[in-house]
Amino acid sequence: MRFDAVPMPERVGERPRDVRGYPVPAITPWRGGEPQFALTDHERSANCALERLCSVCGGFMARGPVWRVVGAAESAAIGAALAEGRPYRNLAPTMEGPGHRACMLYAAMVCPYLARPNARRRAAAHGGADGLAAAAVRGAVRGGTGAVVGFGDYEYAVTESRVLFRFLDPVEFLPHESADEQLPALRAELASRGGL
Repeated sequence: MRFDAVPMPERVGERPRDVRGYPVPAITPWRGGEPQFALTDHERSANCALERLCSVCGGFMARGPVWRVVGAAESAAIGAALAEGRPYRNLAPTMEGPGHRACMLYAAMVCPYLARPNARRRAAAHGGADGLAAAAVRGAVRGGTGAVVGFGDYEYAVTESRVLFRFLDPVEFLPHESADEQLPALRAELASRGGL
């Protein structure tokens, strides 16, 4: 599905765009007027963590569940924990921050890397002293089933070079092979929230 055919949350629509028209997430740094999608800006990510802001749209997230998109390995671990009635908490912290449900459903569908199991990263991301942290490896494949997951809460740590997140207590698990499968959930979420 083309990204411009995916219903867009209102706040995401207010984000700056790249030359193709893609909205640029709140944590994405810019260099020379171009967004660096494979990187995470330390200061922007820290602000999102400290002020409870969505990493996609930059809007405030009320107390309660938060969402994120996970890849194959974490999706399998969460699915197994839920099937066995075990609690889940990502033991290895991630640099990927939380967001609103609609924003994460949207991101799962429009980000080429998140949307398809066979998608590969086109560019390597290298962190540096300029406050940018690497979040991607050139050629890395998302792999198998991804998911949009709601969590009861999250924890974070802001270090000199990274912002790290841990997510607790899954409250919703929406697995997908292709993120197009999330379209009904996104439409329903936008309708229930008046566009968010």
